[in-house]
Amino acid sequence: MSAPLRVLQIIPSVSLVYGGPSQMVLGYSKALADEGIEVTILTTHSNGDTGQPPLDVPLNVPIEQDGYTIRYFRCAPFRRYKFSAGLLMWLASHAHHYDVAHIHALFSPVCSMAATLARWKGLPYVLRPLGTLDPADLKKKRQLKRIYAAVLERANLMGAAAMHFTSAQEAAISERFGSATRDIVLPLGVDVPRLPSSTESRGFCQSLLQAPSAEPSDRLTTLLFMSRIDPKKGLDLLIPALLQLRQEGILFRFVLAGSNPQDPSYEQAIGDRIRSSPLANCTQITGFVTGDAKANHLQCADVFVLPSYYENFGIAVAEAMAASIPVVISDHVHICRDVRKGNAGWVCSCNIQDLTQSLREALTQEAERQHRGQNARQWAADHYSWRAIARQFIKVYQEIALQ
Repeated sequence: MSAPLRVLQIIPSVSLVYGGPSQMVLGYSKALADEGIEVTILTTHSNGDTGQPPLDVPLNVPIEQDGYTIRYFRCAPFRRYKFSAGLLMWLASHAHHYDVAHIHALFSPVCSMAATLARWKGLPYVLRPLGTLDPADLKKKRQLKRIYAAVLERANLMGAAAMHFTSAQEAAISERFGSATRDIVLPLGVDVPRLPSSTESRGFCQSLLQAPSAEPSDRLTTLLFMSRIDPKKGLDLLIPALLQLRQEGILFRFVLAGSNPQDPSYEQAIGDRIRSSPLANCTQITGFVTGDAKANHLQCADVFVLPSYYENFGIAVAEAMAASIPVVISDHVHICRDVRKGNAGWVCSCNIQDLTQSLREALTQEAERQHRGQNARQWAADHYSWRAIARQFIKVYQEIALQ
């Protein structure tokens, strides 16, 4: 194709409130732009649905950043569902200017209607379900989702040029509602975190590790949980496992980094449970971290843990691996096959006993921990490079556009 490929990325929100799967569209679009693709992101100014103000951004105007264009639209009239009539009206008027659309999310009204519009306008599209076709996720509001699928999503699945899954495991278990789809399996990319200077890192880690515990910091292995504080993340498994290890006399520092503006009561309950337990003296609860603070937390960690009940990829796990941190994850985090292949950490079943054993090994075997951390960084460099992922997807886009 002589003219640059023109690609739309459509996603309900890119707010940090919604975590890594939403944020990835920004890094991915930059990588596409770096390869000469004309990229436009369509999204809303949604920033949560529990009282947070919307994102403070210009609406329905092109904003140039990192080589691509992003357009934010007012989230209305259904704020809770990140719906935007304005986004859909813009898409209806401009779809013919683009070669392909990549739509991120199913069971989201704005994305469902965007896929329907794309089909009506003859714009081929790729769907990324973000784990919404996982049987565990479909159990939530089961009847409503069956009706929704019958009305909208089954036709969207059947009309998609391809489905984008971030792991083979996600593709294998995903419900298709009777449709046959072309599957593209490509992971999400990560940016290798900026490593703080040695002086900066020592100062941050020292302050993080010294409070609130009086235990000597040089004897402690630091265990990091850095994700949304949500029931699906397996904290009900992790806290008992850590209590068991403390009872055995294994010393460690636990850093809980994350928040949940969507469910502050659950976040509060987790904090209260830790503060009222023997973990209080070895735990630092930091809240949500980003930017330099996030890089510093990764720099201080010896082990990363995420025992989720379901996770279609696990972007936080990939970020930890890129920072040379061995990971302890459940086999329901679909990046687990990569972790096993790369010997980049420990993979356990979703139960307290198996998680405890994996953490016991990770916390007490320093040489093995360092070895698996090196493996983790190498695997991330080889497989989670945005540049490599963008180049592979450009080939997919070109094939779809020429059909």
